[in-house]
This record gives sequence, structure tokens and C-alpha cells, in this order.
Amino acid sequence: MGTDTTSSFDLIIIGSGSGNSLVTPYWDGRRVAIIDAGVFGGTCLNVGCIPTKMFAYPASLAAVPAESGRLGVDLELGSTDWAGIRDRIFSRIDAISAGGFRYRDQELDHTTVITEESRFTGTHQLATASGRILESETIVVAAGSRPVRPDVPGIDLPQVHTSDSIMRLPKLPETLVVLGGGFIAAEFAAVFSGLGSSVVQVNRSSQLLRTHDETISERFTELASRQWRLETGWTLSRIEEAESGWVAVHLEGPEGATMVIDAEAVLVAQGRTPNTDRLDPASAGLDVHGDGRLVVDEYQRLLSGGVPVPGLWALGDISSEHQLKHVANHDQRIVSHNLEHPDDLRANTLGPVPSAVFTRPQIGSAGLTEAQAVAEYGRERISVKVQEYGDVAYGWAMEDTTGLCKLIADRQSGQLIGAHLIGHEAPNLIQLLVQAMSFGVDAHTLARGQYWIHPALSEVVENALLGLEVPDSGLV
Repeated sequence: MGTDTTSSFDLIIIGSGSGNSLVTPYWDGRRVAIIDAGVFGGTCLNVGCIPTKMFAYPASLAAVPAESGRLGVDLELGSTDWAGIRDRIFSRIDAISAGGFRYRDQELDHTTVITEESRFTGTHQLATASGRILESETIVVAAGSRPVRPDVPGIDLPQVHTSDSIMRLPKLPETLVVLGGGFIAAEFAAVFSGLGSSVVQVNRSSQLLRTHDETISERFTELASRQWRLETGWTLSRIEEAESGWVAVHLEGPEGATMVIDAEAVLVAQGRTPNTDRLDPASAGLDVHGDGRLVVDEYQRLLSGGVPVPGLWALGDISSEHQLKHVANHDQRIVSHNLEHPDDLRANTLGPVPSAVFTRPQIGSAGLTEAQAVAEYGRERISVKVQEYGDVAYGWAMEDTTGLCKLIADRQSGQLIGAHLIGHEAPNLIQLLVQAMSFGVDAHTLARGQYWIHPALSEVVENALLGLEVPDSGLV
């Protein structure tokens, strides 16, 4: 296969995030190419989950004095060291990225890293930006996604950032405008406000985190408005540079209203889009969803005209509707097994998909929202229970007035179909419910089939379970 100017491989992986884990001992002695024009290690390691949480934790500590006063503890925040926090984080992350690149490209004889953009020129052929031709009977597309940038004047000014660059700022901005109302916007608004920036979050709709359950969305929107300036109902029209080096963010509202906000920096956090368009999928005849994702079947095989293309696979953000690292990692495990066991394919059927937002307060979610449950089951068939953190002993200890656990169950079977928490340790507490939903443990059995430590915060989950109107499992 190929010509003198063509490089042939046993496996080509486009993307070095979760796709990097495909290179197991099975491929020893075979030629493997990893193509990535970005920073080795992918989004999560370099500009996503890991560094953002390494910022979120110190920001949460900085916010403790504001919480402690109502408990009779007078704490005072002296200062935050942006440069120190930033350098601590990226000195570790950059070393991991560089080490991973060196290991794959230089230390392993059978793998090589190609640091160029690539695109399909045939079903099993790729061309790099420099004109290099790469061929393989087995190609896995794990090219991820990138931040969306609205097409407005001034969007390319140096003061305007996405999640790719905002964490590397030379200093903490005095004023930061955050454009967006989703996961990324919520987390960075909490980080920068916690560390000392004056944050203005701008959102087109009236509520933040609108893909979440409405109870969670409403609660978070109200709590966010207490912590940083929140402007809803506004749309970005343009950004202009000022003589001071700051920028003027021009917004349009209802009935022709306008607003201008001066800021030292702007974060555009209005979602992410799959990198599919950079790969020229049409040249390989690949099916593409309306939102840009590559279409895969239950085995993660790429499709052409609805039919699996032999040897072509995809995983992660490029093909999944869930832009989450734990989903990409599971996709990778499915693809890895299927590559190595072609006569024993495994389907990707894992569910439900949980998510967390490490904002202030934290949020954890899994399964259906109440609106989705009503649409799927009907109002009469579902039971809903909202349990406030402040109604259990540990919630009393914290004087918590904002956290809640909302559960949704099928009245007939008692199975949990939705779980949503906002408050202290929500991403950890949700795992109890993910486990029950994943293994078919009904709500009453989960509540009464085990001890719950008293007075741990997990009792908020226990009490929510007991508040559901579901069949009695017979356990006392």
C-alpha cells in the first residue's frame, strides 16, 4: 500500500488525548503514528479538566472567609498569588505533556508523533499540511473539539481569550468579562472572582447552565448573581480596544438596548465545536451529524451512508454528544478492545453519563432532567423529591441555606432516572446515585439496603431517596 512518497502505518491515531491510550502492548512491533498539531496530551491535560480544577480548588479556598462569618469564625483573605498558582500548575502539566511527547516520539521505536494538521484524502489516506501522505488500514479519529469564537469585530484582539489561553495570563485581570452561561463560563467566573478579579458574566438567556435540570439552573443563577455581577439577556456585538490597553465590550439587549462594559480581559466561553471540519471528512465519504460530529455506530466505527467503514473508528468529542473526558476515556477502552479483538466486538452501552461543574457551589448531575422525564414517562408516572442540604445534620453544622439534592424516579419500578445536586461535594455525592442507576438498584433498596453514616452529608441523598414515592423494597 502506498508509494515512495507515502508513509504506511499499522495504526494511525488523530489526536493525542484519550487516543494516546490506544497504544497498548498489543501494538509492540507494529508501526503507529499519532497525529496532533496541538500540545501533546490533548484538551483535558493542557487546557481543560486538569488545570481548571487546579485553579478551582485554590479559588474555593479564597472564598472561605465569605462563608465562615455566619458560623462565628472571622477569617480574612490576605492576597492571592496568581503567578504562583499559575506556575505551580503549568510547571507540572507542561512537564507531563513534554514527557509524553518524548516517550511516544523518541523513546518507543514503533511510535512516532506527527505535529501537523492532517486531512482525509481517501478512506484510508491522510495528507498533512506539509504534503506528507500517510496511509493505514486502521485509523482512529480522536481529534477532539475547540472553543467556539463568535464572528464579531474585535474577537481577535489580544485581550480576548478562550479557555485555551485564559489560564496563562501574565497577571490576574482587574476586571474580566465572561461571555457565556455554560459549564466553562460558570467555572471560570467562580475561579477569577474567587481569586480577586471583578467578574461580569454576560449571558444571552435569562438562566445559566440551561442544559441542567431547571431547579439546578434557577438555583445556580440566583447564587451566581450574589457572587459576581451577572448580566442576562445581552448579546455581544463587538469589542473595541481602548487607549488604556483595556477593551470596551459592546452588548445588545432587548428592544434595541445597548450596554458597554470596560474590561482588562475577556473570556469567550460559548461552547466548543468538534474539529471535524479540519479533517475533510467528505473526502473519506464519512457521515457527519448536523452539529459537526462524526457519526459512529455502537462499536465506535465510523459510518459512510449509514454503513461501517472497515478500519475507521472515532472516539471522544469528535463523535460524542458528551464533551467529557470520562466519556472519551470509555470510548477509548471500547475502541481499544475492538481493535484488538475484531471477532469479539463490544458495544458502547454504558450509561447514564454523569457530569460535574466545579463552580461555586459545585454541581453534579446524571440521568434525565425533570422536563425530560415528564416528556419520556409522563407526569403521573414520575416521582420527584427535592431535599435541601440544610435539612440534614451536617447541613445544619454548615448552616447551609443553598445546597439541594433533587431525585427523579419511576413510580412503577422504583428505579432512579435522574439525579441532580448543587452544593458542597456535589460531584462526589452524585457518584452514589450514578452507581445505583448504572446497576439497577431501586431507590428504596439503595436507601434501606445499607447503612448511611450519621451525620455525614451523604444523608441528604438518603433522605431524598426516602422522600420518593416508589414501591417499598421490603427493607426496613
